[in-house]
Amino acid sequence: MAIEVQPSGMACGATVRGVNLRAPLRTRDIEALRAAWLDHLVLAFPDQDLDDDALERVTLAFGPFGEDPFIAPVPGRQHVLAIERRADEATPLFAEVWHSDWSFLEVPPAATLLHGRVIPPVGGDTLFANQYAAYDALDDTMKQRLQGLRGIHCAARGYAKDGLYGEKDIGRSMAIRPSDDAKQSRTHPFVHTHPETGRKCLFVNMGYTTGIEGLPADEAHDLLLAIFRHQAEERFQYRHHWSTNMLVIWDNRCVTHKATGGYDGHARLLHRTTVAGP
Repeated sequence: MAIEVQPSGMACGATVRGVNLRAPLRTRDIEALRAAWLDHLVLAFPDQDLDDDALERVTLAFGPFGEDPFIAPVPGRQHVLAIERRADEATPLFAEVWHSDWSFLEVPPAATLLHGRVIPPVGGDTLFANQYAAYDALDDTMKQRLQGLRGIHCAARGYAKDGLYGEKDIGRSMAIRPSDDAKQSRTHPFVHTHPETGRKCLFVNMGYTTGIEGLPADEAHDLLLAIFRHQAEERFQYRHHWSTNMLVIWDNRCVTHKATGGYDGHARLLHRTTVAGP
């Protein structure tokens, strides 16, 4: 059966059928999937009943494992995280702010894979925003203003001991390990050139970009707010609806994403891996 790629009809995203991810992938299939991923930015594979061995094997088809700080892996694994919420959990929703995974690292991950194990009957969509499209939609004056700027990325607001997921975050089911190492910051180009496609995109995000190198705090704050509003506009979005045993892989270098709620009273569990950048 040939691989079938059905675009979402939104700003990015496609559904892929005709491939069995439980079996080792052939070289030609990996090449086809990688081409589709670079083209559509987010790929969804329904009806893929994967254990963690298969999830890791699919991950390695796209590249070596990435670094995943501040969250402990599931028992017996080094590279698989559980994104979990109990039915009775009352902590703030995890990852509900627009972000690019681990953008505060020196080399952020190229890709994230997420496999749905327990999916609630309502809610729990993931929103993705195409940052190629967000950059392309800027006027020439703003593009010129952003060229050469470097965003400051830091995880302190989330993962420092006094952060949102820090020592006062009681009752969370996820194995988050807060640390003051999260207060370290790194800079990345505000406008990023994708290393494989050569296309320009925005590489800042509300979750981890805390300032702009060389700009006064008030000027940086105003510019970042304007860009945060712009890059998350609905015209750049793909809303992903989950189903049990669905695998999703996205290009962390050119999309931002956020979790949504709406499933109070229901459990949700996904297993996650990352692929090393760039």
